[in-house]
Amino acid sequence: MRQSATNMVFPMVFLKLAQWLLYQVLAKSCYKTATNLIKKSTFFFFTNPSSKPLHNISTTSNNNNNYNNLPHVTKYNPHHPERKNQTLVCDMQGGLLAAAGPSAHSFFPYFMLVAFEGGSILRAVFLLLSFPFVWLLDSVNLGLRAMIFVTFFGLRKAQMDCVGRAVLPKFYLENLDPDVYGTLASAGTRVVITGVPRVMVEGFLKEYLGVDVVKGTELHTLGGFFTGLVVGSGPLVKHRALKQVFGEKMPDIGVATSGIHDRLFLSLCKEAYVVNDRGNKNKSGDPPLFPREKYPKPLIFHDGRLAFLPTPLSALAMFIWLPVGLLLAIFRIFIGTCLPYKAAMFLGSLTGMEIRVEGSDPPRPENGKGVLYVCTHRTLLDPVFLSTVLAKPLTAVTYSLSKMSEILAPIRTVRLKRDRKEDGATMERMLREGDLVVCPEGTTCREPYLLRFSSLFAELADEIVPVAMDTSVGMFYGTTASGLKCLDPLFFLMNPRPTYRVHILGKVPKEMTCGGGGGKSSFEVANYIQRQLADALGFECTTLTRRDKYLMLAGNDGIVENH
Repeated sequence: MRQSATNMVFPMVFLKLAQWLLYQVLAKSCYKTATNLIKKSTFFFFTNPSSKPLHNISTTSNNNNNYNNLPHVTKYNPHHPERKNQTLVCDMQGGLLAAAGPSAHSFFPYFMLVAFEGGSILRAVFLLLSFPFVWLLDSVNLGLRAMIFVTFFGLRKAQMDCVGRAVLPKFYLENLDPDVYGTLASAGTRVVITGVPRVMVEGFLKEYLGVDVVKGTELHTLGGFFTGLVVGSGPLVKHRALKQVFGEKMPDIGVATSGIHDRLFLSLCKEAYVVNDRGNKNKSGDPPLFPREKYPKPLIFHDGRLAFLPTPLSALAMFIWLPVGLLLAIFRIFIGTCLPYKAAMFLGSLTGMEIRVEGSDPPRPENGKGVLYVCTHRTLLDPVFLSTVLAKPLTAVTYSLSKMSEILAPIRTVRLKRDRKEDGATMERMLREGDLVVCPEGTTCREPYLLRFSSLFAELADEIVPVAMDTSVGMFYGTTASGLKCLDPLFFLMNPRPTYRVHILGKVPKEMTCGGGGGKSSFEVANYIQRQLADALGFECTTLTRRDKYLMLAGNDGIVENH
């Protein structure tokens, strides 16, 4: 069977290469003849004799194909006074997303995100293995059907809802095409008609882009699970769906790719614009990321393990790296827990770990009490890295931390109970015994925002040292809201070159504390330190809390079971 499959694949690859070569050789010589025949034919599918011609196509042009006269989307005027009264129709695949072209496999990275984050590593591996066959199918419908089946077969609908709400929006926002987004934002009524599954895009389009109507391929479900099959005769055909939505009425504006599959779609719009290949690309050959400051709404919370858009090549690199990364993470854990601080930092740097330190530890107070270090919360390893940088043992207070994480922690941890009086007594006792580190946000945040600080710490100490901590990763996030939190440190340490930045600020002035003559309220102190840390990192302060994060990403209050 294996030999037979191999014998089938290689002829298919050869035929595809031969087809490409013949096209390159014959295209120029046959182009004039073919286009003249098309021009004379009254049955050419782009021609619509029953409707008026597009007003932005020049009918007196000397070009052989009127479709080539369609203006690029950059020629669109969003400031026209009638725009707010007009209806715009565009596509998600190859339109709104700068990194996705009109072909089926161009949407592969987003299917991979669903397979990996909503399914499992095995499902993601199988999807990657199927990619060459998707490419060889050379058909939008067949390729899309294949990816839908592999990605969704047996997947819980609830898991897809979670991925659509917490994982995909980050990657959609980063890969928005600025020209198409500006066009969409100017219209009064926004409609997106796309061949990709509706469940993958609808939540993002309505929540972040204010789209009024979303038409996409519908998937069949059975008992809360996807069957991997599409409803009806196949994936959605855009021009047919447009007719279903608008009937005989033509939408005012249409935006789509310059591919052959979108020609009839655009011919049904009064005013049409095309999205060609983006010339503005970065060194890696990908379009630049959409600027964060132009997001339609702030992206503060998101979930998932993958920190990159898993294109076929990058996904392949990740799976090749996984066994190496696992061994590397185990070695990093070993040196961090078993070796002296300086040796751990030296060996860690040899493995690719980078720790950047700014500032120094202030002198110990004369009253014999410990120092209270107040940190921003980026991963569960914040207190561990602070202890390593300061080269001294610290005690970390935690809330709802898994038992496994407590057992593996190389520093002492003390669990809080969310009882203000009891937790305050516990922290005071810890400060009498030594230095204490606390993360008042109560949960991690990946983006450049600080969550609201709990004010309890400000009531317990006058010797407060703010510590601004930040991380950067290239492959895996070391935090999760819906997954196993005991694996968070492992995923962070599996990154090839993870970075920790530790900025130790000076002690909080006595006049800005509750005691010591300051007379400030605990809320004033907490807000002051939050602002100080945000300024040091270039972050923004928010009033959002742990509960807000978990309700949005996981649909619960953030209580972690003891696993």
